[in-house]
Amino acid sequence: MAALIQPSATLPSPSLLPKLSSSSSSPSFSLPLPKPRLLQSAAADTAASASTQFLLPLPQPCRSESRRLFASEPFDGPPPPDAAGSSLTDDCFDLLRFSVRCGDVDLAKAVHAVVLRQELEENPSLGNALIVAYLKLGRTSDAYSVFDGLPHPNVVSYTAVVSGLAKADRGLEAVEVFFRLMGSGLCKNGKASEVLDLFISMVEDGLELTDYTLTTVAKACGLLGAGKLSEQLQGFIIKFGPLANACVEAALLDMCTHCGRMVDAGKMFKRWPFEWDSSIICTSMICGYARNGLPDEAILLFCRCKVEGSIILDEVASTSILGVCGTLGSDKMGEQIHCHVLKSGLFSDLEVSNSLISMYSKCWNMDAAKKVFNIMPAHDVVSWNGLIAGFIIHRRGDDALSVWSNLHDAGIKPDKISILLVISAYKYTKMCLVDECCRFFSSIQTEFDMEPSQEHYTSFVGVLGFWGFLELAEKTISNMPFEPEASVWRALLDGCRIHSNAILGKRVIKHLLLMEPRDPSTYVLVANLYSASGRWHCSETVRKEMRVKGFQKQPSRSWVIHQDKIISFYTRDKSHSQAKDIYSGLEILISECQKAGYVPDTSFVLQEVGEHQKMDFLFYHSAKLAAAFGLLMNRPGKPIKIVKNISVCGDCHQFLKYTSAITNRQILLRDASGFHYFSSGRCSCNDRW
Repeated sequence: MAALIQPSATLPSPSLLPKLSSSSSSPSFSLPLPKPRLLQSAAADTAASASTQFLLPLPQPCRSESRRLFASEPFDGPPPPDAAGSSLTDDCFDLLRFSVRCGDVDLAKAVHAVVLRQELEENPSLGNALIVAYLKLGRTSDAYSVFDGLPHPNVVSYTAVVSGLAKADRGLEAVEVFFRLMGSGLCKNGKASEVLDLFISMVEDGLELTDYTLTTVAKACGLLGAGKLSEQLQGFIIKFGPLANACVEAALLDMCTHCGRMVDAGKMFKRWPFEWDSSIICTSMICGYARNGLPDEAILLFCRCKVEGSIILDEVASTSILGVCGTLGSDKMGEQIHCHVLKSGLFSDLEVSNSLISMYSKCWNMDAAKKVFNIMPAHDVVSWNGLIAGFIIHRRGDDALSVWSNLHDAGIKPDKISILLVISAYKYTKMCLVDECCRFFSSIQTEFDMEPSQEHYTSFVGVLGFWGFLELAEKTISNMPFEPEASVWRALLDGCRIHSNAILGKRVIKHLLLMEPRDPSTYVLVANLYSASGRWHCSETVRKEMRVKGFQKQPSRSWVIHQDKIISFYTRDKSHSQAKDIYSGLEILISECQKAGYVPDTSFVLQEVGEHQKMDFLFYHSAKLAAAFGLLMNRPGKPIKIVKNISVCGDCHQFLKYTSAITNRQILLRDASGFHYFSSGRCSCNDRW
């Protein structure tokens, strides 16, 4: 048994801090110093009652007869079919009962060997029976080994082991198993803060901090996403925990990625010992980059790890990489991962197959997304939501509603996301179906037994505003059962922009500026509203106010995938090695577009410069540079695919329409609002986005 952690004699007295409340939004506390204390009590003996269900009284068998029956079962060969497997399992149960009645440890071990050879360990009841049999035979260590090997231990498993260890005077190990039970259960049920409370109690009582204890508390801290707290915990573990090992270090690295500490995670990744298995931390780093909005770094690390052979593409890694491929629009790499998924048998994993649907839908390929959905062996509500969401970002509302109808007919219970997606689908139907959308929204409570949330109201107001029902949208906001958030007003303001309603827009602006006076996106929306309604001087006034207050738009970034590489552009970006050719080509494009009728809209320039310089800023927006690069590098006739991190501005939208006409090329753009298909001077969004 590992010894208790003994603090140095020079340590200051423990600092006992308040317990962490589960309602705390930003938990912050200091960890107490560990103090030695002998464990004086074990788990309650009554816990053993649940474990005796497998040991019913049986007639006393003859030891030789039991072994003869046991020997008749095959030891080798593949797992038996269902019927035979059931018979063999029943025999194992009987023989374990016999072994306990006879006190025959060798017989129990022989049954254990059969369980392993015939791959029956997935049966939780049989695993629990082995644990109980070993405990009854006084083989506590063997029972503990069986428990550690269980793929999915349940309450019976935990209860039996805690009781057995306690009775064997192995109290510290009993406490560890109890912590495993509590920790895993609390984390799964979203009560990570209670895991930290339990951990503090263990430290205060001087209990041993095992590897499993530390990895569990690191996971809980990561689930909370508390950066400062994770720093405290990491420092505490380094100072008082066991010697560094791969298990704990991997848990700490994963905790850092969940808490947004990617710089610290990167440092841990770089100093990872060569002799340790690096596959787990490679997956953690890739997932961390993807989770923290760094898809470029995720894909670069994945490619490097793939070349080095230091990553195992399991369910977690495959799901994360597919998410990154979708974010970047990297369909080629997504297809490679898809091939691996099929070859490795991961397609049956729902999370992986759902990620494939999302990846293909974000990579301009709804046909592939539908095909994946259709051949999936099973579906859950996430599968249906993924397909509906794919049609929505492609602005195919009728197709999305058709999938919703099929979901309903299949008897799948929709969740809040399903309802949100259905409301959003009415925004992109070919015909105005606002009446139908209103009826659906009114039925949410009665039909689906859920109260509409802020997100539902935001989407509903967005639909009403998109189709021009601005007064009804305003009335809906005023009748909300709770205070509307800024997102609801922003949805209405967007409707005012689409329909150039500056009068209602002014009223909405007052609410937004009161709620978010320091949010630059609010000012951008206001300026765009004035521009759309032809009030250029008002738009310029708003943009000037932004400059005075030091507000800036989120930097615009557009990228294309060329020869499996991400080629990114920012406004007036000249970092590319072929920048001279790109700028020359863009200038020719602009000139040809102007001849065809394109008129630059300088109201989209925020910088306080002269009109000539405004044109200079406008002409070299990131989307224009990406389009010029794509036209230069792609073979004739091939569509140009561009991804943009924010919504495309009105001037770039006009430019891309003209470019598609004069070059006779299809330009596909995915921005924050969804997909734009530019072809022959028209856009699939009908200039409403």
